[in-house]
Amino acid sequence: MKFLYVFWAFCVCAVSCCGLDREAFTFTQYDLNVRIEPEQQRLAVRGNVILRNDSTSPQKHAVLQISSTLSWRSIQSQEKALQFVAQPYASDIDHTGELSEAIVTLPAEIPPKGTLALEIAYEGTIPLDTTRLTRIGTPKEVASHTDWDQINQSFTAVRGVGYVAWYPLAMESANLSEGNSVFEAIGRWKARERESDMQLEINYSPANVEGSPILLCNGKSPTRGKKENPNEFLVTKCSFEPIGATVPAFAASNYNTFAGPALRVYHLPQHASEAESYSKMAETVVPLVTDWFGAPREKAEVMELPDAGEAPFESGRLLLTPLRDDDPKFVQMTLAHELTHAAFLSPRPWIYEGLAHFAQALYRERQDGRQAALDYMGLHRAALLQAETPSAPTTVSSSSSSKAASPDPHSLQPLVTTFEEVFYRSKAVYVWWMLRDMIGDDALKKALAAYQPEHDREPTYMQHLIEAHAKRDVGWFFDDWIYRDRGLPDFRVLSVYPSKTSQAGYLVTITVENLGGAGTEVPVTLHIEGGEVTKRVVVHGHATGVIRITVPSTPQEVVVNDGSVPEIDMTNNTFKITGLSK
Repeated sequence: MKFLYVFWAFCVCAVSCCGLDREAFTFTQYDLNVRIEPEQQRLAVRGNVILRNDSTSPQKHAVLQISSTLSWRSIQSQEKALQFVAQPYASDIDHTGELSEAIVTLPAEIPPKGTLALEIAYEGTIPLDTTRLTRIGTPKEVASHTDWDQINQSFTAVRGVGYVAWYPLAMESANLSEGNSVFEAIGRWKARERESDMQLEINYSPANVEGSPILLCNGKSPTRGKKENPNEFLVTKCSFEPIGATVPAFAASNYNTFAGPALRVYHLPQHASEAESYSKMAETVVPLVTDWFGAPREKAEVMELPDAGEAPFESGRLLLTPLRDDDPKFVQMTLAHELTHAAFLSPRPWIYEGLAHFAQALYRERQDGRQAALDYMGLHRAALLQAETPSAPTTVSSSSSSKAASPDPHSLQPLVTTFEEVFYRSKAVYVWWMLRDMIGDDALKKALAAYQPEHDREPTYMQHLIEAHAKRDVGWFFDDWIYRDRGLPDFRVLSVYPSKTSQAGYLVTITVENLGGAGTEVPVTLHIEGGEVTKRVVVHGHATGVIRITVPSTPQEVVVNDGSVPEIDMTNNTFKITGLSK
């Protein structure tokens, strides 16, 4: 009998090496009961998942993966135990750099689009672990400020996919040393799971934890239990309907609470003044958020990270961050993001997350002007440029027929469907800013006010709202930037022809060429003796646009793009005008 088991295990392992499709199944539903025992750093999960075969082939095996510090206890279907082999599987999707993978033999082949309900049980510990970062050379102290997830007696915070696999998932191995493989794997996972539901009941044991611990989850409609005695579990329930781009997470600690009109802050007892400061700064941000996105529907929530050096994390309705009130402008920008999430819902990441970053740019503009907002957006440009142009662009010649290198077809990410952060955050913030510049504040505010997430069933829903209020066709823009990924534009001033007018001024004809694939409306600034004039011109991909500007004094220089449009190469945006008499 032992020989037969070993032989069967060998066969399953052989399947795992040859032809096993780890991403065949989508987890369409989670219903999990989570038990946390901080004194032992222990997590135990029991519950149900529903899998759907989204591959084109029948599947006889399914893969379920959890963190390597957790162990599978049971996998059943219709109350009958299923055979599975648990094995380690290297992947930087988890902070340990390894997963505990169960290869499950199913009772029958699951056809394409067929579903399977499983009852599962697993448990183990979640200690602080920086393995995936330190093994690629990250100093341990820096790594611990990034991968700070853990369960312990003084502080518990655990993030999901991309940080800790505390709920089951299934994806191919990804390695931080292999370019963007981790981010691409997470993007595929989020795209597959975007419509999935997760229901959680989290039980936190406060035994030997002083005071009254607070237990938080970043899903919708959380309930907060109250500890009646030291040995009673603290219970919260929350849902993700659907998960979308949210990374399910939970946190617990013995914190005090400061509740202001717009923000609830959970903080260490010694940081009460910082919590109050955060609340007051949130109140200064609310007017802008309300003006653009409506009044917040609920209080935003902030939980303090105990180490001042730890990197903030935001997802869903929760911000985990050290409380730093020494830089009010930074805090206000951060809170603009959270309050926008509290005010404006959307099932589409490019809208939900993109608008939150757009709100930060708007607030940065309010703080220090347009250039400060453009500088903030510029922080997103390098990552976006790398994602959109994986290989360096070809050398551009002086002929008008020259074109920038096209993006790798395998890297194309239409904004309307992407679940990769660099696109639905970094690209989306530029898209919203460009739309604002094109149609104006009033029209965009009215379109956003008319938006109803439950009616957003078609990709063109937002486009039609904007066109209705702007009285302008923006279909071409949505086609280049949202429905398709045509890369980025690459502008240059092709020619400038100044001609003297009878009033001793000049009529300047400017031709702008776009060597890239995406078109947009771009600002063109003509610097003249004693000032400057800016106008806008639409330049489609691989095309030219012409604009004429009348000025009262000698033209000196033309600059296309003020930084409001992300483009491949901004070193060719200036044209010096010479040979004119003053």
